Amino acid sequence: MWLTILLCLIWGFNWVVMKTALDYFPPVLFSAIRFCLGAAVLLAVCYYKRIPLPQKGDWKWYAICGLLQTAYVFTINQQALQYLDTGITSLLSFTMPFWFAFLAHFFLGERLTALKITALFLGIIGLFFILEINPLQFEWSGLAFIMQLLVLSGSVGWAVSNIIVKKILQNHNKIQFTTYQMAIGAVGLLVYSLLFERGESIQWGIPAVLALLFAGVIASAFAFVLWFYLLEKGEGGKASLSLLLVPMIGVLCGWLLLGESIHPISIVGMVLILLGIGLVNLNENHQLRSPLKLKKKAM
Repeated sequence: MWLTILLCLIWGFNWVVMKTALDYFPPVLFSAIRFCLGAAVLLAVCYYKRIPLPQKGDWKWYAICGLLQTAYVFTINQQALQYLDTGITSLLSFTMPFWFAFLAHFFLGERLTALKITALFLGIIGLFFILEINPLQFEWSGLAFIMQLLVLSGSVGWAVSNIIVKKILQNHNKIQFTTYQMAIGAVGLLVYSLLFERGESIQWGIPAVLALLFAGVIASAFAFVLWFYLLEKGEGGKASLSLLLVPMIGVLCGWLLLGESIHPISIVGMVLILLGIGLVNLNENHQLRSPLKLKKKAM
């Protein structure tokens, strides 16, 4: 639980960092440099710990995950922000737990129970409230509609990548996997930036360096290893649902550090998200205690 909270705190605060970084970097180039830095740090760790190169059969899975959850997701989301509100982009991106729960029902044997559906429903409604999104804001035609579909496809891609990690790469070294999928994703982002962000300059300074260090070392290298560790050790649906804390913490960090306002409806959304996560965790604790009670009665 505490590791999950730590992860959500890091990624939630990173929202503020990424927003600040837009003042100094072209958006996709920032993501490319961020993940290049993260991959470089992890390569140093691999060298120090003598972690070998991936086996020949693993490279395709590492490449698929890197291109899906790093290159594709971050490219799509950064481009979508030019046509969509930040709130709508964030909401569509964080539908990932819904897609993961649906796919996990078929590919991982994690049953999509009524309790899980209720928890997911509370979480998604909570996101609407936190991000103060009116459903009428969604576009149903034109370029904005296409961008909404692309962001949704990125969310599905993120879920598919997590399914691959959980089903196929379950017992692989998480530092090795994170390193090489991140390096592959960073190359994809860098290629896109070189093709479509030419002429946009970087405004170097202490804030730019600090933003890059936090996003690259803490929010990328460390946090992604932690996320894949949590995904391996626990039920994937519960772990992914917990990520709904990230936008909630991001809103709180924006209020504390950037002077952004929080309205009462956002507080209602936070309560709904916490309620949804709590339902799943309380149910799991109850299931864990029940065998212990039966064992004591038998004795």
